[in-house]
Amino acid sequence: MNRNQAIDVIRGIDLVFMVAFNYSVTLSYFGLIERQSDFLYSFIFPRAIAFIFIFLSGVAAFIGYDKEKDGFRNRYFRRGVKLLIFAAFVTLFTYLFVPEGTVFFGILHFFAATSFLLPFFIKYKRLNLMAGSFIILAGIYLQQVEFNFKYLFWLGFMPENLNTFDYFPLIPWLGVLMLGVYSGKYIVEKTKDIKFKNKLAGIFTFFGRNSLIIYLVHQPVLVVLLMVSGFKTF
Repeated sequence: MNRNQAIDVIRGIDLVFMVAFNYSVTLSYFGLIERQSDFLYSFIFPRAIAFIFIFLSGVAAFIGYDKEKDGFRNRYFRRGVKLLIFAAFVTLFTYLFVPEGTVFFGILHFFAATSFLLPFFIKYKRLNLMAGSFIILAGIYLQQVEFNFKYLFWLGFMPENLNTFDYFPLIPWLGVLMLGVYSGKYIVEKTKDIKFKNKLAGIFTFFGRNSLIIYLVHQPVLVVLLMVSGFKTF
């Protein structure tokens, strides 16, 4: 299956920014650097990175569905199971080593859950636009409110005093994914003939094509490097 190089390059660049931000959070947690605490860096920057990454995942899902509709549900079911295992590992790891910031529904949990949901709405066009926009608006509202119960935190009803390193509830982020699905056809038509031949683009293309693996290993690699360098991490 021919891949869209432009999308891979953008996703690869976005992944670099994501890793850099996550590393700044990790190094700050261990007291090795002083992380910027201003609104632009701490709030806008990570959300912009996540928006692009999740939006492009929606575009990629549309491409996969458009090229091979048969078996799409089974493919994404297997993907969801795999991501669920990885997400459970993240929860266990953070619970054991950084319990005060345990990740219960981070970006891997989000992608695992939406892998099971995508087959039910990917074939609809305007529904993805309308429902996606509504979910995003609902999420913007919900993130201004705290609730005194925890059982719907995965949906977007943020409980009081929530403290976690990674939090991507379905509302609003499912809406971003749905907008990516809706925009998929247009983006593919505009980018399908774009090709890059320089080495830097090749590196970003590699990152974009292997984004899941890189995301999974980037934090453990940093921690191992810190331990080998003599820093006390845990």
